[in-house]
Amino acid sequence: MPHRLPVGALVIDFDGTICPNDVSEEILEAFAPRTWWDIDLEFQRGEIGSRECLVRQGALLDGRRDEMLAFAVERFPLEPTFAPFAAWARDLGLPITVASDGFGFYIEPMLAAAGVHGVDIRTNDVALNGGRPAFAFPNAHPTCIGCGTCKMRVVQEQRRAHGPVAFVGEGHSDRYGALYADLVFAAKHLVDICRGDGVPFVPWTTFDDVRAGIELRATAPGPVEPETCPGWTEP
Repeated sequence: MPHRLPVGALVIDFDGTICPNDVSEEILEAFAPRTWWDIDLEFQRGEIGSRECLVRQGALLDGRRDEMLAFAVERFPLEPTFAPFAAWARDLGLPITVASDGFGFYIEPMLAAAGVHGVDIRTNDVALNGGRPAFAFPNAHPTCIGCGTCKMRVVQEQRRAHGPVAFVGEGHSDRYGALYADLVFAAKHLVDICRGDGVPFVPWTTFDDVRAGIELRATAPGPVEPETCPGWTEP
């Protein structure tokens, strides 16, 4: 009898996770003045939400979309074990949703360049065709304006559709996905965030670790799921 997996869906961060580099930050470093970092520190200190951070940083960009896209695809490969991991998940019927709160326009081309197709992508819509950048947030929460892409909402939607959810991430914007996921894989900054929030997590370095962490478990711990997301912000 085949082993029953403890989760029915995967939600995975992109910048710093599927791609080891934070591609949004790499683009800002190459195409914006250094003041973008001061805005990022405001976000890390919790003074502003990720949506405000994204809009203010994006307004500093000086470059065409095609230039930035070529820069991203040509310079920053995916984590080498992600493509085999995605194939493993596909063979098991385990849906993958990529949830990113970055600029996002580079995600699908970067996945395609690595031979990864057919994953659901939830990210922000950033138009960078010259002039002032324009932003839309198709994956935002209908009320809260703290984040551009609401990872809490993505996790909750996947749970309703598929059952328990595993979340894989590493950064500050992954906090809210981790709080609502049933099984959390954390690296880098997310490790300390999970410890501070009391979220059980599995450390990971490659997606081989994530696969093993899923295959070796019969059940998921379940979400911490606070009544109100700590990042909740209303207009």
